[in-house]
Amino acid sequence: MIVGFLAPWPSRAEDLRLLSVGMRARVSETTVLGDVPPEEFQEFDAAAAFGLPWGRYSESGWGAGTRLMASAGALRGAGETALVVSLIPMLALGIQDGRFTLDLGIGGALLSKHRFGTQDFGGPFQFALTLGVSVPLYERLGVGYRFLLYSDAGIYGPHTTGVDFHMIEFTYRF
Repeated sequence: MIVGFLAPWPSRAEDLRLLSVGMRARVSETTVLGDVPPEEFQEFDAAAAFGLPWGRYSESGWGAGTRLMASAGALRGAGETALVVSLIPMLALGIQDGRFTLDLGIGGALLSKHRFGTQDFGGPFQFALTLGVSVPLYERLGVGYRFLLYSDAGIYGPHTTGVDFHMIEFTYRF
């Protein structure tokens, strides 16, 4: 089925379908964007990807589609832990059934705590930028890599620092 990019906002439950659920964990904190954070962080979370109705796929199943990723988990740094929740719209390239995807998105995250030792994120709202790739592992199970950045983009002032994560994720596709 080919779906147009200009469809109206999903208004029915079938327009927003659950594609996958997964668990993610930080494997490295090498800084890619922005300043090097003064503290070391860990993040563990659960995520769900929902298919949105906008996309274009060929008869072979390859193409581009839109998704919404929601996650909730723990952000730990300087001996303190915070709840972090995020909602990120994404553009996904790959196979329509989600077995192989490359995705990119920008959205928002809320932190229950924004100061960890000497690190100050500035406030509870952070922009969340993500880039990920996933491949099948076994039947409906998949494995992937995700780059994730939290940054306030200067909305709380010039003296705040965000954080980059390199994460591994394990997913179950529906």
